[in-house]
Amino acid sequence: MSQYYNIPRKAEWNYKGSQWKLSRSKIDLFIECPKCFYLDNKLGIKRPPGYPFNLNSAVDTLLKKEFDIHRAKNKVHPLLKSYNIDLVPFKHDMMDEWRENFKGIRVNHKKTGLIIFGAIDDIWVDKKGILYVVDYKSTSKEGKIEYHIRGKWKYISGYLDKVALKSQIQAILCIVMVLQIKKPLMLS
Repeated sequence: MSQYYNIPRKAEWNYKGSQWKLSRSKIDLFIECPKCFYLDNKLGIKRPPGYPFNLNSAVDTLLKKEFDIHRAKNKVHPLLKSYNIDLVPFKHDMMDEWRENFKGIRVNHKKTGLIIFGAIDDIWVDKKGILYVVDYKSTSKEGKIEYHIRGKWKYISGYLDKVALKSQIQAILCIVMVLQIKKPLMLS
C-alpha cells in the first residue's frame, strides 16, 4: 500500500488536536470534496499527491530571491519599471515566515476559534502605503492559460489585515506569470 493511505501524523495535528490549523488549501479541499476533507483532517488520511511542479518551484524561488534584492535596496524592480508599475517589495520582519509553508500569515477567526493560515509569495507596496499581495505562477502549458483565483482571493483581505494597519489596506492581488516558451533554440 502507498504511504499516503497510512495515518502518518499524530492525532494532535488532526481536527480538534492542539496543533490543528486550517489552511486556505484545506478550505478549498472542503469545497471540492467534503469527504476528502474529513478523511484528511479527522483521520489523517491524505489524498495521493499530484505531480511535482519542479518548474513552478524553481521559478517561485528565483522570483523571491530576485525581488528580495530590490526589497533590500527599497527599489522598484526593472521589470515593473518597464511596465510603469511603481511598486516596491514590502519590507517586514515577518516576511520570511509569511512565505513559509505551514506557517504563513495567520488569522484567528473569532466566531469559530479557528486559526486560518496561508503562505504568500510576496507583498509589494505603493507610495501611498497600499499593499499588494503577489502570487508567482509559471507554466509551460501551450494554448489558453487560465488562472483561478477563487480560493486565493477569499483569504487575501484576511492576510492583509494581519500585515499592516487596516487604514492602509486594500485587498489587491497581483499575479506574476512566467511562461516557458517551447521553441527550439537556434545556436550558431
